[in-house]
Amino acid sequence: IERTYSDHGQIDYMFNFAGILIVGEVFDMEIEDWSRILDVNLKGVAYGTAIAYSIMVKQGFGHIVNMSSYQGLIPAGAATAYATTKYGVVGLSMSLCSEAAKLGIKVSVVCPGFIDTPLFQTADVLKADRGEVFSGIPFKLMEAKDAANVILRGVERNQKIIIFPFYARLFWYLYRIHPVLASPLVSGLIKNFRALKVKH
Repeated sequence: IERTYSDHGQIDYMFNFAGILIVGEVFDMEIEDWSRILDVNLKGVAYGTAIAYSIMVKQGFGHIVNMSSYQGLIPAGAATAYATTKYGVVGLSMSLCSEAAKLGIKVSVVCPGFIDTPLFQTADVLKADRGEVFSGIPFKLMEAKDAANVILRGVERNQKIIIFPFYARLFWYLYRIHPVLASPLVSGLIKNFRALKVKH
């Protein structure tokens, strides 16, 4: 970040998009698992934000775009650690947004559903088979290039929360109206995961 600023004299955008996924129940996780996912998904975003933000404050402009997930807006059975980090990114982004507005800096948080990226191929799946777990995703994976276009349109419009596709917005809407409305989705995730664990 500092090298980019030194080379170009300004930073217009900061995209904090690094992330890892651990699928499994909390009682199957080790402290090292928690440490790793918090370091990448939450601390990585926080550090990148803090460094870019300090430069943007000096220059008086800029736009920070942080990657969360729709699972940072609603509970995620069998992915509690992942959801914890993504909730944290939403909290970081929305809270900073209120600080940054009068300083000329914009902040957006991206909360997508299932996108076709290497995240699923590199995920750690505890006590179950990775292929079986991800073959049960109930939605078609969105192409990464299509997701990128949606994100860039949202950034251009200065959307605070960029949530897509439709099912992700729908679940978030239902959860905001009444959390119980989203409970079948949450309970279904953990039920399906436990069924797969029984085989192994």
